[in-house]
Amino acid sequence: MMLKVRPFLFCLLLLAVASLALGTKDPELKRCKHQCRALQQIGEHQRKECYEMCEKYHSEKQSKEEDTSTFLPYRGREETGEEEQYGEQERENPYVFEDKHFITGIKTQHGRIRVLPKFTERSKLLKGIENYRVAILEANPQTFILPNHWDADAVLFVAQGRGTLNLVRRGKRNSFNIRPGDVIRVHAGTTAYLINRDNNEKLVIAKLLNPVSTPGQFEHFFGSGGRENPESFYNTFSSEILEAALNVRRDRLQRLLGQQREGVIIRASEEQIRAMSQHEEGGIWPFGGESKGSVNIYRQRPSQSNQYGQLYEVDGSHYRQLEDLDISVSFANITQGGMFGPVYSSRATKIAVVVDGEGYFEMACPHLSSESGSRGRQSRGSERETRIGSGYQKVRARLRRGMVVIIPAGHPVVNVASNNQNLQVVCFNINARNNEIVPLAGRNNVMSQLEREAMELGFGVPAREVEEIFRSQQEEFFFQGPGGRQQHQEGGRADA
Repeated sequence: MMLKVRPFLFCLLLLAVASLALGTKDPELKRCKHQCRALQQIGEHQRKECYEMCEKYHSEKQSKEEDTSTFLPYRGREETGEEEQYGEQERENPYVFEDKHFITGIKTQHGRIRVLPKFTERSKLLKGIENYRVAILEANPQTFILPNHWDADAVLFVAQGRGTLNLVRRGKRNSFNIRPGDVIRVHAGTTAYLINRDNNEKLVIAKLLNPVSTPGQFEHFFGSGGRENPESFYNTFSSEILEAALNVRRDRLQRLLGQQREGVIIRASEEQIRAMSQHEEGGIWPFGGESKGSVNIYRQRPSQSNQYGQLYEVDGSHYRQLEDLDISVSFANITQGGMFGPVYSSRATKIAVVVDGEGYFEMACPHLSSESGSRGRQSRGSERETRIGSGYQKVRARLRRGMVVIIPAGHPVVNVASNNQNLQVVCFNINARNNEIVPLAGRNNVMSQLEREAMELGFGVPAREVEEIFRSQQEEFFFQGPGGRQQHQEGGRADA
């Protein structure tokens, strides 16, 4: 295993390079070292080498000119003027996170756990959610994730695959089978372990974590394990302490805590998988009454639905475990060629994870506009007062599986699915209590509710024109997107 350390560190550095190219000098080095520190698979000597490689790369990078190709955005199949527009807007987009922004905290040949850095490392505009972290677990078929606990409350969403989750808390163990669409709350300090019980499909779980110890930072604590890969926290204690606490001889302790070297995510036999999978779907939660251990968002009645998409929501009224977190979970399935919005959330900031499909989103952001405007005013040395409603920056980016998008409260946004597949997005909604999704188009949109005099004064045109425009769309929330609409119009012209 140790012979593989140096190639692994080289791969780690390549991962770091992708993310370093996006930051400023100090955060670059800090992020690379954080990757080294987060790795469970290596010992202290290899960790020191990893730090040195970060320092060396950072030093060499500073001595060279910036390679502009590093900043090229994702390209589609065609290089068009529209692609250039995407490129310019994606370069300065603090709300979109791609694969290159993730840190690979744990990795074995059987799976990995990727974590986004603190949101404020990307932009101060995300300060409102700086204490939250996002992680993605990917486990290959027939694998076992070692028991561990986190110093963070967590909400899990099963995006793909089937597994069995075991939680140990307050002297009791609860085991239940999980499937796509399941939402599970895991309390901080709960010992958790799970298996991917499928023979073919990878298990993918998106996690929202709210650290309870150090704001914005969380750690995995492994009781099982060995001296490294992963290191068991039992090995931290002196031998005499463990002998007294566990009432066993030292030689037995040394054998117990020196065997596991295969990593956090390991292969399990069919017999072991079968033995740990004998549970009902879902399960009853033994910690605090009758609340279920999980809830499946796909089995809820959609809050909005038509031929262009469906919206499913789970909050504290559906799943009591979410009440004290002030978090809800929503899932949007946008039909190919359709779109959701424009809408805005009255209170909640959405941390959206693309589960499947492709498309794009657009959002109106006053903060980016005011930032660029303030830089210009400072350079001219005038206009110190902030102008309300002075403008908005269009934030626009392509969406594909695995991407994370932040949508702050109050920001108008629209998601559009591609013309060849559905776009599926799960949202962790922060500050969800009393949140309202406000429609800006379609039946019952907010503008159609204004008085006629308010319409005339607000838009400077007769109220009749405002009504005709804002009351012409009869669908609600989900609509035919620009691509589908264009195809329909072209088909109509061809028939004519």
